[in-house]
Amino acid sequence: MHLRYLPLLLVLALPVTQTEAQAQQDNDPLTTGKLGSLLYHIDRMYVDDVDKDKLVDAAIVSMLEELDPHSIYIPKEDLEEVNEPLKGNFEGVGIQFNIIRDTIYVVDAIPGGPSERIGIRAGDRIISIEKENVAGVSFKNSDVMKRLRGKKGTKVDVAILRKGEPQALDFTITRDKIPIYSVEASYMAEPGVGYIKVSRFSATTMKEFREKLTELKTAGMKDLILDLQGNGGGYLRTAIEMADEFLGDRKLVVYTEGRTSPREDTYSTKDGLFEKGRLVVLVDEGSASASEIVSGAIQDWDRGLVVGRRSFGKGLVQRPVMLSDGSAVRLTVSRYYTPSGRSIQKSYEEGVEAYQREKSERLSKGELTSADSIHASDTVKYFTMNKRVVYGGGGIMPDVFVPIDTTQSSEYFGQLVRKGVLNTFALAYVDEHRAELAAAYTAPDVFNTKFLVTDELRKALQVAAKADGIEPDPVGQIRSEELIDLRLKALIARDLWNTSAYWQVINAGNPVDRSFQRALESLNNDTFQKLGMAKY
Repeated sequence: MHLRYLPLLLVLALPVTQTEAQAQQDNDPLTTGKLGSLLYHIDRMYVDDVDKDKLVDAAIVSMLEELDPHSIYIPKEDLEEVNEPLKGNFEGVGIQFNIIRDTIYVVDAIPGGPSERIGIRAGDRIISIEKENVAGVSFKNSDVMKRLRGKKGTKVDVAILRKGEPQALDFTITRDKIPIYSVEASYMAEPGVGYIKVSRFSATTMKEFREKLTELKTAGMKDLILDLQGNGGGYLRTAIEMADEFLGDRKLVVYTEGRTSPREDTYSTKDGLFEKGRLVVLVDEGSASASEIVSGAIQDWDRGLVVGRRSFGKGLVQRPVMLSDGSAVRLTVSRYYTPSGRSIQKSYEEGVEAYQREKSERLSKGELTSADSIHASDTVKYFTMNKRVVYGGGGIMPDVFVPIDTTQSSEYFGQLVRKGVLNTFALAYVDEHRAELAAAYTAPDVFNTKFLVTDELRKALQVAAKADGIEPDPVGQIRSEELIDLRLKALIARDLWNTSAYWQVINAGNPVDRSFQRALESLNNDTFQKLGMAKY
């Protein structure tokens, strides 16, 4: 049986209790009696044995699919895992890993986590956990997590192979609370311009965000690029708090309204950390939900420039409802609207599958490569506070459109990414040359400026790719050379430093999506003045 889970969640904090849910059911005994009667007859009369729990689960999933794409059912055993990314932490050993050719590679030891504190580092290979061999035995990610995660204070023994060490190294890791960071990158993009990338809106996002914002201001930031590309959303309250950092007091951030939920307005409430200074928000087709609340409020108040492509279009608010067996439903209870009155929710009249396909079909329909392919009707026109025209009806339309360049894509590059060859090769390269790389490149900006992918390195990558079953493709290699070089360089930077270094490299040279470059250009030309934002 297939159970549907969607990552684009915008949830209210308070769950409906089982008592409330049961009372609601009892209000309509005819409907609930019908379902109970059917289950009774299936149990008494059906030709084969059936699992009634599975039948009930399937019925719930089917009912929710008739409502909207974001009302979802979460079985009891999956509830903790589904909630984890938004809670902002879990308990375990604190490593990021990849399984490549049946080998568990440590990609990163989370700073301050239990593994990093005892000396485990990127490039290490885990060969046993609790004396159980885990190398070459076809372990899945879930198998590794099951063995490494556990309650805070418990211990786990691991054996690790490290380049340069003749024998395996034994470590005893004491599990602890591990943060799940939602601010992926933060750095000075150029003098006076800061950059922050936020990947989700979780319980800890604002603490991280305020810390990074303060650090950048101390480093001389006057203008900010806020990257919400690919950010699928999270908590409504977190989105409101982020928008509040940019808007003056008593400005409408968002309002929600539904059939049984009266309109509720939410306003900015305090002095924000970045109310002055020019702001650019990057969005794309993967920016959804909470990302659209922030970018919509910024756009409607003419507080900043939205750059990129039309966002996903998710404007439904879910409320958790706990069921009697410990499972849960996230039920859509209202829609959210931007300050100008726009509902960002795109249509789902053609069903769940068509709704999910819509994002991927934007490329085939030309929307991701040409702004002219977007046809906004006159009926979805709205006006910002400065009387600029903006559009609703399915996502946030950017002020500055940035197309995707597909000319450098190739099947060869796709295989390098999908099979993990680029990642493996970068890990092995850094593992072998870490000392000399660290001596030559003292910081990510130095590395970004001076490190070059040489012909020798490209040839070594091609050899590694062939060993992994990817045949040479001269046409694809030439077509995607710039893209391959950029990804390899960024992965090397990540393995030397952190994820922030990865994005510093990607942003500076991305030939496919120039949104970051266009953001910098907009800060250096008269775009803000033309759109009436000069006061900032």
